Amino acid sequence: MISANNLSVEFSARPLFSGVSFVINPRERIALVGKNGAGKSTLLKILAGQQTPTAGLLSVERGISVGYLPQVMPLSDTCSVREEAEKAFSSIQELQQSVARMEADLAEMSANADSPDYLALVEKFSHASERLQMMGGLNYHARLERTLLGLGFSRDDLDRSTSEFSGGWRMRVELAKLLLQAPDVLLLDEPTNHLDIESIRWLETFLARSSGAAVIVSHDRAFLNNVTSRTMEISCGILTDYRVKYDDYVRLRADRREQQLRAYQNQQKEIAEIKDFIERFRYKPTKAVQVQSRIKQLEKIVPIEVDAVDTSSLHLKFPPCERSGDFPVICDGVGKDYGAHRVFSGVDMTIRRGEKIAFVGKNGEGKTTLVKCIMQEIPYQGTLKIGHNVRIGYYAQNQAQLLDGELTVFDSVDRVATGDVRLRLRDILGAFMFGGAESEKKVKVLSGGERSRLAMIKLLLEPVNLLILDEPTNHLDMRTKDVLKEALLAFDGTVILVSHDRDFLDGLAEKVYEFGGGRVREHIGGIYDFLWKKDIDSLDELHLSASQHVTSSKPVSEGGGGRLTYEQQKERAKLLRRAEKGVAQCEADIARLEEKIASIEARLSTPEGAADAALATEYAASQKELELAMEAWEAAENHLAALSEEHL
Repeated sequence: MISANNLSVEFSARPLFSGVSFVINPRERIALVGKNGAGKSTLLKILAGQQTPTAGLLSVERGISVGYLPQVMPLSDTCSVREEAEKAFSSIQELQQSVARMEADLAEMSANADSPDYLALVEKFSHASERLQMMGGLNYHARLERTLLGLGFSRDDLDRSTSEFSGGWRMRVELAKLLLQAPDVLLLDEPTNHLDIESIRWLETFLARSSGAAVIVSHDRAFLNNVTSRTMEISCGILTDYRVKYDDYVRLRADRREQQLRAYQNQQKEIAEIKDFIERFRYKPTKAVQVQSRIKQLEKIVPIEVDAVDTSSLHLKFPPCERSGDFPVICDGVGKDYGAHRVFSGVDMTIRRGEKIAFVGKNGEGKTTLVKCIMQEIPYQGTLKIGHNVRIGYYAQNQAQLLDGELTVFDSVDRVATGDVRLRLRDILGAFMFGGAESEKKVKVLSGGERSRLAMIKLLLEPVNLLILDEPTNHLDMRTKDVLKEALLAFDGTVILVSHDRDFLDGLAEKVYEFGGGRVREHIGGIYDFLWKKDIDSLDELHLSASQHVTSSKPVSEGGGGRLTYEQQKERAKLLRRAEKGVAQCEADIARLEEKIASIEARLSTPEGAADAALATEYAASQKELELAMEAWEAAENHLAALSEEHL
C-alpha cells in the first residue's frame, strides 16, 4: 500500500533520521515509537504528504486514501458537533444531492419515458444510486452517532456548538471525522491524549474491526498492546522494524541493546589498540607502512551508536516530609452543582494514609471537580475534612501557567530542590526530556507540553505527603512514565491519581473510585480488577451498565453479589426470557426486511423497475430500516449477554 525507500530528513544540516525503509501492508497495525524528538511526528507528516523528505522516495499505491490526525491542528467553531462531523461525508452529501436532482428530473420527464434522454438519465440515476449505496449514503447518520457516542459525547451534545467545548473535546470531533471517512491508511499521532478509559477501549474495538491499516504514535502502552502487532522504533537516526507487539518489542530491544553495548565496547577496545599502535610507531621509519595501514583502517571504522538516553538506572526519590494524620481526606455527603446541573452528590469517601487511589470515569463526570473541592478551590455541599498535618502537592494542566517565564528550566527546579537530590538535578531533567542545552532554555519559550513536564518535576521535588495528580502522563514518554511510576510506588505518602492510562495505573492504584451518573462508587482492587468487574467490552455495554446504576435504588455492594433469594432468581429468569424474545423478534424483523430488499432489488434490475423513481425511494427507505433493525438487534444481544452473565 505504502512503500518508503531510504528516507532521510535533515534540519539545518543536522540529520534527524536517515536510510529509513519499510512497507505498510493491508490491515497492518503499526506502533511507531521512540523518544521525544526522534522524528516520529515528522515521519507521520511525510506519510501523510504534508512534508517532503530531504532524500529518499515514498510510493503510495494508486487509489489508496490516507487519513492523518496530528497532535495539534486548527479547529473550527462555526457549527454544531453533528454538523462538523458530517463534513466527513461531504462527497456522500454531494452525491445525494445529485441523485435527488436526477430523481426530480425523471419525474418531470416521465411523460416521455421512451425518449433517449429519459433512458440515458435512468441509466445515470441507477449508476449513481448504486454508488451511493456502496458508499453507505443510506445509513451514515447512524454511523455518525455511534462514533460520536463512542468517543464520549452524549446525544444532547450533538446539537451543541463546538465553541462550547474545550480543545480536547474538539479534537475528539476531528478524530470522529477521520474515523468516519474510513481511509485505507490511518495515521494517528497521540490519539488517546484527550480520551478517557471508556473511549480508549471503544477506539481499540473500532480499530480492531476496521479493515484498513494504521500507523500509531502513542505513549499509552496498553493501547499499543491491544491494537498493534508490529513495532517500528526510531532511535539514533535509524528505524528498526520489530514485527511483534509492544511488550515483546521491549524485551527484544533490551536484548538488542545489550548486543549493541557489547559491540560498542569491543569496537572502542579495537579503536584504542589501533590508536595506541599509531602513537607508538608513528615516528619509526620501519613501521611507516603498518602505521599508514592502521590509519586507513581507523578511517574505515563506522562508529556503533547506542541510544545515549538510558533512564533505566535513574531512580527518583521524593524528599522526606512530616507524617500526616491517619485519614488525609474524609468526604461525607459531598455534592457539587453548577446551576441546575448536578455534577455529583452524596459522595462518602475516606482515604487512609499511604493509600494510592485512582479517579476514573468519562470526561465531564466530576473527577477534576472533586479534586478542586479537596483543594478548597470551589464551594461544595456536605462535609469535606483535610486531615492533620497534611501537605498537598497538586499537579493540574493549569499548573504550567504559574511558572516564572524569566527563569531557565534548571533554575526553576534548582529553587525548589533540597538535600541530596540537588546533586542529580541534571539526570532528573534529562529523564524528563530537558537534557543538555534544553535545561538552559527560558520557561517563556517552552511549549505547553514542555511547561507541563517542568511543573511535574517541580512538584516531585517538593516535600509533600499527599499527592494529587490530574492526568500526569499526557506529555511524558514511556521511559519517563516508568521513572515517575517507580517514584510513586516508593512514595510513602498518599496519592490521588486522575488518569486514563491503564498501564500507568496498573500495580500503582490499589483502589478505584468510579465517577458516572452523578454518583461516585468505590471499587476495591486495581484498575484491571475494576475493568474486569465492569466487563466493558463495548460502549453499548458501558451505557447499559451506567443506566442500570443510575436507575437502581441502592448501590452495588463492593463484593459484587451474594446468594440471590428465590424471588430474585424468579425475577431474573423472567428478565432473561424477555430479553431472549426481544432478540428473536429483532432477528425476525431483519429476515423480513432482507426478503423485502431482495424483492425490490429484483424489480430494480428490470428496465421498468429502473425507471420507477418511487421504487428507488422505497429501496432507500428499506435499507435505512434494515440498518436501524440491525442496531436494535445488536443492543438486544448485548442486553441478553449482560443478563446471562449475571444469571451465571
